[in-house]
Amino acid sequence: MGISELQLPATVKAHQLDDAKALSATLAVDVALRLRAAIAAKGQACLVLSGGRSPVPFLEKLAAEALDWSKVTVSLADERWVPVEHADSNAGLLARHLFQGAAAKARFVGLYQQAENLDAAALKADQALAELPAIDVLVLGMGDDGHTASLFPSSPNLAEGLDLNSKRRCLPLLAPSVPHQRLSLTRSLLASAAFTALSVQGPGKLATLRAALAGNDLNEMPIRAFLHAPLDIYWCP
Repeated sequence: MGISELQLPATVKAHQLDDAKALSATLAVDVALRLRAAIAAKGQACLVLSGGRSPVPFLEKLAAEALDWSKVTVSLADERWVPVEHADSNAGLLARHLFQGAAAKARFVGLYQQAENLDAAALKADQALAELPAIDVLVLGMGDDGHTASLFPSSPNLAEGLDLNSKRRCLPLLAPSVPHQRLSLTRSLLASAAFTALSVQGPGKLATLRAALAGNDLNEMPIRAFLHAPLDIYWCP
């Protein structure tokens, strides 16, 4: 049983790896290769990453890649509305596992903003993202409910978050079953990436992908918004 069994669109390339260690190493090499190419072509590169626990080995592998990190801008696909010091902060995760050694020279454009409420914080993040260069590499994850970034099914702002014509770069989103309020890049910004990778592990995520491919309702499973565009999926059992 593997990702090769799925009926993937022609625009989607599947990479099946033996285990999580191989997935982390392969994804780090591929991401670094594309960042080097962007630096060679235009003098800079932009990388947008996803948080959570599973990316930690990948982030540590990526930090060790030979790369001119001073020419790389890094941002996040989404963030919990908590300070960087908070255990659930994605910015804190990058500080601990990516921005070490040479990678500490990268420029970081964070999403968390202090504000009186989530809507105001999202507006401030939206303005900060105006400085983000064109995205060369985007690494997405996926939840068992079919969410990606913080584009959650049933979240109040989901329709605008999925609107390809939205002028917003960042929106306030809510995770239905998880306590923290979220800030998320919109589909219109995420979809502008030159290269998009989706990193997923285990049979449960394979089942979620299968369900996502079987339908068309983006509101039900927002990951569907990315499954019919050019995409590389990295999967291991």
